[in-house]
Amino acid sequence: MAKAEKATAVAELKSSFEGSSAAVLTEYRGLTVAQLKQLRVSLGENAKFAVVKNTLTKIAANEAGINQLDGLLAGPSAIAFVNGDVVEAAKSLRDFAKANPLLVIKGGVVDGKSMSPAEISKLADLESREVLLAKLAGALKAKQGHAAAVFNALPTNMAQLAEALRAKREEAGE
Repeated sequence: MAKAEKATAVAELKSSFEGSSAAVLTEYRGLTVAQLKQLRVSLGENAKFAVVKNTLTKIAANEAGINQLDGLLAGPSAIAFVNGDVVEAAKSLRDFAKANPLLVIKGGVVDGKSMSPAEISKLADLESREVLLAKLAGALKAKQGHAAAVFNALPTNMAQLAEALRAKREEAGE
């Protein structure tokens, strides 16, 4: 690879690191081109999967301020640069790795935080962002309904208490 090509490759990788919310490093040894294409399709719009050269990736990552991947860059490496929902991309990678054991998730970086393969698997177990937001909205709506019922009960209880007190005084002849 010529020096100009290396500089271009490093610049592209650096911009991919800077423009993505997460990067998941994998080893693809033994996977066919057709299987890699299937993985790219399964990732969809959420992520871009690229086979990378370790040395150039180390340089680009360090230039982008990411040094957590240095120890993981050994052997044939590929990176999924996640632009969309990190959870969906992690699910796609995990599901593909289950179906194709030759894909090994080495680790990654999510929002600048280093993640182990186990942490990425836990991330994949989460529900999607939309589902979590819907659950939060439902919980907030339920709490609002409960608060409204409590606030409505106060004047009603006060009126019932005043009526009971009036009836008791009337009975006592006061």
